[in-house]
Amino acid sequence: MSNPELAINGGAKAAEGLPNRFHFGKEEKAAADALFDQSIATGNAIGYNGPEEEAFGKEFAEYLGGGYADGVNAGTNAVYVALKSLQLPPFSEVIVGCVTDPGGMMPIVELNCIPVPADTEPGSYNAGAAQIEARITERTSAIVVAHIGGEPADMPGIMKVAEKYNLPVVEDCAQAHMAIINGRKCGTFGTCGSFSLMFGKHMCVGGQGGAVFTKSEDQYWKIRRAADRGKPFNLEGHTNVLSAINCNMDEFHAAIGRAQLKKLPGIVERRLKFVQMMFDRGFDKLASIYIPQKDLREGFQSCYWWWRLRFVAENMKCTREEFCAALQAEGLSIAPNYRAALPATQEWFKDRANKHPWNNPLYKGDPNAEYPTPNCDATMSTDFNFFFNESYGEAEADKVMAAFKKVTDAFAK
Repeated sequence: MSNPELAINGGAKAAEGLPNRFHFGKEEKAAADALFDQSIATGNAIGYNGPEEEAFGKEFAEYLGGGYADGVNAGTNAVYVALKSLQLPPFSEVIVGCVTDPGGMMPIVELNCIPVPADTEPGSYNAGAAQIEARITERTSAIVVAHIGGEPADMPGIMKVAEKYNLPVVEDCAQAHMAIINGRKCGTFGTCGSFSLMFGKHMCVGGQGGAVFTKSEDQYWKIRRAADRGKPFNLEGHTNVLSAINCNMDEFHAAIGRAQLKKLPGIVERRLKFVQMMFDRGFDKLASIYIPQKDLREGFQSCYWWWRLRFVAENMKCTREEFCAALQAEGLSIAPNYRAALPATQEWFKDRANKHPWNNPLYKGDPNAEYPTPNCDATMSTDFNFFFNESYGEAEADKVMAAFKKVTDAFAK
């Protein structure tokens, strides 16, 4: 029997009607309504640094196992505030994984420091300990580590390197809510953990938002000051103590975040269940793909912000791009590559030699330095991203499997 016609060639779609997330519900609405009701009753506007944000910070820290957390107004600003709180020397170098949202690298420049991209581990989107250590110089002042796509970076190994050179570490957990290393949540290994809470993440506080976490009370107060124009939090008899911008989360977003935080474990659990449903259907046996998460270290658990997959070209008579286009036509949400997360390839970075802070005479490094990333280049040439969400269940697993199998069968050698 001949294979069914691919949707890209006019055939019927294999995966129609896949569900949205239904991320918000009555709980978030009730939280927002309560704030408006209170504002209407009292005549006071909804503000910031109030009881909702205080409660959100405490609950967010408790979710991470204990410590201190401050809500901010964006994930990019969470990275900014975390770095600002470290009070890094101007024109020092900050090592950052080469695969990251531009918002994970740009705050380094905004703090008058030099971002130095580190290569990924082989077969990964995450920078590794050896790749980070290879970039360390006498000018290095900090390390930023992102857990891309929900896959944990090698924090035990990276922290050994950081301790060896006495360097602070910021964990960028924008894509890694409830990613786990040996029972411990990502974001709790470094000096600070930064989180994006924008609408597309596992949990959110609305359109945009973020949080910064630390286990140190002293560091927490530095974070608070860095997030709110240097206000002298926990310092008696002082005026504003440093120059900083306003990155405050407001009461409205904090209230939504508190409702969302209660849902986060269930959101991640349902995503993990869907992944298992796909394995139960033989997803990992398809000739067209390899599952890189099989190679994660023992005790490392992805939380699957999306699912990174590897195209196995030697088994197929099409390119990765053709394969992904066919999957998209079947109704799946697919990104054929992740090159948008390579900020060092973008114009703002490529033109750096003539820009501040690279061209400042106080920077003692080479503004034209090249940062080769052969591991990243190899992975970017084979891997693609499949987007799903916590609303996917057994019926959706059937559709997704049907779409992948249909396209695989059509292009298999």
